Amino acid sequence: MIYTVTFNPSLDYIVSVEDFKLGLTNRTNTELMLPGGKGLNVSMVLSNLGIANTAFGYVAGFTGDEIVRQIEKRGVKSEFICVSSGISRINVKLKSIDGTEINGCGPAICVNEIDRLKEKLDVLSKGDVLVLAGSIPNSMPDTIYSQLMEKLEGRGVVFVVDATRELLLSVLKYHPFLIKPNHHELGDIFGVQLGTREEVIPYAGKLREMGAQNVLVSMAGKGAVLVAADGSVYETEAPKGELKNGVGAGDSMVAGFLAGWMEKKNYQHAFYMGVAAGSASAFSEQLATREEVTEIYQQIVHG
Repeated sequence: MIYTVTFNPSLDYIVSVEDFKLGLTNRTNTELMLPGGKGLNVSMVLSNLGIANTAFGYVAGFTGDEIVRQIEKRGVKSEFICVSSGISRINVKLKSIDGTEINGCGPAICVNEIDRLKEKLDVLSKGDVLVLAGSIPNSMPDTIYSQLMEKLEGRGVVFVVDATRELLLSVLKYHPFLIKPNHHELGDIFGVQLGTREEVIPYAGKLREMGAQNVLVSMAGKGAVLVAADGSVYETEAPKGELKNGVGAGDSMVAGFLAGWMEKKNYQHAFYMGVAAGSASAFSEQLATREEVTEIYQQIVHG
């Protein structure tokens, strides 16, 4: 079974506004409200690909109720912990001005609620996959990822981590099966600028030397690189398509890689599935469907 953890899920209110003007009333041309958060995105794409999974994390208030309703409608089993105070965050994303968004802060998570999550994770055993993805609320310790992995160490649980800088570096000693920085995050870790796939490869290799088994690096329109656990290196240019929504593309790549690995236990196939799923989400208004992933996978394999 695959389990994902999203500490700070959201309702993403995605709107477009023609000729947006500061200080004036603006009206939307299109609007969409979707559950969000990196772990949840992984869960929803896995579900779209026909892979059962369970989502852990925290929700609060009426927005939390809606998050749970929407993910269950999409086939994801919810094991979220309901927090009594505050509300799950609403993130406003303005499509018509690229990269412009206002993200909420979400509810505070207390020590008792962290302990409740650790108790829920006790169900994991050998062969189960735990995906830890995204940021953590300010109320939680920045060691929470490593705490969870330490608790489960030795059980044969497969760890997947998609996080930035210190959150990522702190878990490498637990030898996660997969980590997925983008090339900017990878460059930040080592204090360099990485602009090409060739430049990415040695630094992805360094993360392998530091403990990660597979290092999958997303590079948006520049493609992707995988430095695999067996030492092999795979790279590909970005598939052709119109970018419609970059939100969730990296999370979709994680889901696609996992789906591909579970299907054939082959790193090249998993890599191509990851790239296909990430691209399919980027080329769609919503997260990738199985049909969209299959179509782009064929494009990658056959050129």
